[in-house]
Amino acid sequence: MIKFSFLIKKLPEMSFEAFVDHHKNKHAPLFSSISEAQQYVRKYVVSHPIIEPGFPEPAYDAITDIYFDSFEDYRQFFSSENFLKNVEPDHAKFFDMSEVVMLVTKETTIISDLKSS
Repeated sequence: MIKFSFLIKKLPEMSFEAFVDHHKNKHAPLFSSISEAQQYVRKYVVSHPIIEPGFPEPAYDAITDIYFDSFEDYRQFFSSENFLKNVEPDHAKFFDMSEVVMLVTKETTIISDLKSS
């Protein structure tokens, strides 16, 4: 699998709480609802930073990880009419598209949850 990680920053006028709410409760269900998500996406994860004293302030407000079997599946998904018409317009409602950083990786698990049985 190929992992596409998107580091995103919220819109400046949006509170962090409103950003997280939109990302998790509006955008993620919208993303997941299109048929191409079931067809091409192998895994979809949204993560938001935890603010904790003694740890550095986060440089980004979220990480979205989307896993595909191939670059062709990635291209098919993001060029689909469903995505372009229904999902992509939502991006501008909650994050700064000019600040997105993308990283494409092949994930290698070194340690998994060894405590679970």
